[in-house]
Order: sequence, then C-alpha cells, then structure tokens
Amino acid sequence: MTFRRITPLLLAACCAAVPAIAAAQSTKPAKNIIFFLGDGMGPTVITAARIHKNGEDGLLDFERLMERTARIKTYSLDYQTTDSAPSMGAYMTGVKMNNDVISMKDARPVEPTKEGVDQCKAGNGSAAVTILELAKARGKSVGSITTTELTHATPASTFSHVCSRDAAYTIAQQIVPGGAGYNPALRDGVDVLMGGGRNHFTPHDEATNPKGRPDGRDLMAEFAGAGYYVAGTRAGMLSARPGRKFVGIFSATSHLDYSYQRRPEQPTLAEMTGKAIDLLSANPNGFFLMVEGGKIDHALHDTRAKHALEETVAFDEALALAVERMRAIDPGLENTLIVLTADHDHTMQINGYAKRGNPIHDIVRDYATGQPKKDADGKTFTTLVFGNGPNRPDARTDVDSVVAQSDDYHQETGVHKSSETHGGGDVKLYATGAGSAPFKGTIENIQVFQLMKAAAGL
Repeated sequence: MTFRRITPLLLAACCAAVPAIAAAQSTKPAKNIIFFLGDGMGPTVITAARIHKNGEDGLLDFERLMERTARIKTYSLDYQTTDSAPSMGAYMTGVKMNNDVISMKDARPVEPTKEGVDQCKAGNGSAAVTILELAKARGKSVGSITTTELTHATPASTFSHVCSRDAAYTIAQQIVPGGAGYNPALRDGVDVLMGGGRNHFTPHDEATNPKGRPDGRDLMAEFAGAGYYVAGTRAGMLSARPGRKFVGIFSATSHLDYSYQRRPEQPTLAEMTGKAIDLLSANPNGFFLMVEGGKIDHALHDTRAKHALEETVAFDEALALAVERMRAIDPGLENTLIVLTADHDHTMQINGYAKRGNPIHDIVRDYATGQPKKDADGKTFTTLVFGNGPNRPDARTDVDSVVAQSDDYHQETGVHKSSETHGGGDVKLYATGAGSAPFKGTIENIQVFQLMKAAAGL
C-alpha cells in the first residue's frame, strides 16, 4: 500500500481554487460573518446532545437552521490529533500550524516563562494574518467572545500571535491598544471582547490576585484609557451601548462557569452573543464575530458527559439567537454568512444498544424489558463511555442509574489517563447565508478560512 504525504505545498495547491469557486457562486460579498466554534464538539457529542435535548428523532437548532454541511479534517502540521491552537489557527488564517502555536506560520512551539510570557525568538516563524485582522483592515467591526478565559487558545487565535498557547500574559497585552506589546494589525482595537481570566489583565497581588500579571500592569485600566467600556458582570454587559468598544471579563481567575452552576453575575453565551451583535452591527461596513462554546471541551476532558451535553445545548441556543437576530437585521441573510463547526473531536462514544427513549447519559437498558443490560462480567454500564481518561476502576462494579444521571458523574474510560484526550476524527461543519453554498464535501480545515475570506471579499 502506498501512502502519499500531504505537505504544506500540496495543501496550498488543493486550496488555491477555493476562492474562485466561492466567488462563482456568490454575486455579492457577505458584509457580516459570524463564526461559531464548539470546542471539542465532535459528531458523537452532537448526536448525544440532540438526544439529550430533543430525543432521537429531534434536531438541534443548528441542524435545523443551517442548510449547508461539510466534513472537516482536523490534523495539525505535526500531529494526527490536533490541539485547539493549530485547529483554530487553521480556521482563522488558512495555515497549518504545529500543536500549541497561536496563529504563527512555520513556528516551532516554545515554552513560555513560568509567568506565562512568550519566549518566541526572531526567525521562529512569522505572524499569519487572521480573518479578524483582514476584516478590521476593511473597516469592519470585529469581536471575539468565549466561555473560556479570553486568552485561551480559541479566542487568542483570532487576535494574537505567539509560540505557545500558554503565554497568556503576552496574549493579553496584544489586545490593549496603545500598550506595550500591542498587535498593530488590530488597528484601533478589537471592538468587542468577552470571556474569563481577569487575572491575566490585572496586577499581581499576593493577597488578592496571586495569579495576576507579574509585570504589574493593569490592562483593564488601560482598556478604559483607550476608550473601552469595561464590565465585569452580566449587568455591566447589558448596559453597554453601540458606538463604544467593549470588553467584558466575567471571571476573576479562570474560565466562566458551567451552564448548570452559572453564578448570576455571569451572562449566558446566548446573552453574550446577542449583545455582541447589537454592538457590532451598528457599523455600516459590517462585522466579523467569533463565538466559542469552550466549556464543551472542558467537560469532555473531565469525562463528565452530562456537562458536555448541557454546554452543547447552551452553544446551540447562542446559534439560534444569532440566526434570529441576524434575520431581523438582514432578512434572508443576504449579507450575512454564519458558519458553525468544531476544532477537534474527543473520545466519547455511544455504545451498548440502549433502548430508544432512554436518557443518553443513563445506564444501558434493554428494548424489550426496560431492564439494565449487563457486560460480559455481569455488570451494568452506561451508554456514553470514553476511549481514555481518569475514571478507569481496577475492577468494574455495577453503575447505578441515579448516580449515572447525576451532575457530577464521570463516565468510565478504556485507557487510563489523568485527563481524557482529544480525538483525531473529522468534525462536522454547518453554514447558512451569503456565500454558504461552497461549504460541502470533505475538506481541509484551512479551506474554511479560504471560503469565508472569499465569501466576504476580503
């Protein structure tokens, strides 16, 4: 059997015709692009979330509202199984990158300092232009919102360029207009920013902010000095008005809460999405907005399937709100392209021939009797399991139905690892609106950038 290695040159060749194809099927550039990224939302997660929300014969809102579908290959430049940094970088720049690298072409990953400061040296790659930067250069408003820390790999890949996704303190300073280390390709600044991780933007204080910035800078104050409306709560976000840039960081030292335990001072992803559209759509030149449901991935790494499904439902609600809001602004989505996809898969699987109608995160029950099924050793087991992860007992015992459906249950795993890993399988993409027709077939993740770029005429 002969294997053909796909090099960066071949990748470039395969995608060279994509803009021409897109242009041939769209007579008018899309004025607005909204890119939804469900972190870790592989095909099994979509199926399980669909059953969890609407049953086996139902649909999630994005399956119902998005007409175009495609299958996306996710491998990075150096790994069969990607991490979030190069996969999101591929979508945002059209360049295959090494694992851990944030929107840098031909860069090797370099560990940051223990304080989270980038250690990328001259000659180790170069900044790859992001679609957010291209949109900004055309006079559009731009935004990046997430349920993770604002400096996390997915949002960072829209506006930052570093050799390690862990260089959070460097990533933070790259988005503060006029400050040291600012990314000048952002021009007068990203117009809307929302997420968690305020410690990356505020000074270190051993008593009150031990994970704060080691350089002592108060980037929140610098944002305010640059004209931003700055908020730390849901109420503050809701009070923001068009005509002024906005940054909302709703968690002091980490990511935002899981949906089921969200504190009232934190907005939902749907609320963040709606506010971002309100603020960005005031620009007559249009806008680019990235929306990440990042906690899907966190729940999967922790083998908490129920959390992952709830986070996927919350992500789905954000998409539904965006489509509704944009159809009111732009009837027929004649000037708006909406794309929804995932950056990578995970190892969660649906197994065991469960009875139809059985809760997807419950133990497997027999169709005829409704009684729990047993494995080869006579033990009950759950419908959802993981290929690897932390919850692998030395000897299996029965899984109780009440325990399996609880909020804090960790599904069992095959290979024992401290944390569940990403999966290397393809992911699904959904698209609707202006320029969505070419999103079809099985395509490289870097082609998604080319298709969005062509659709918007950037």
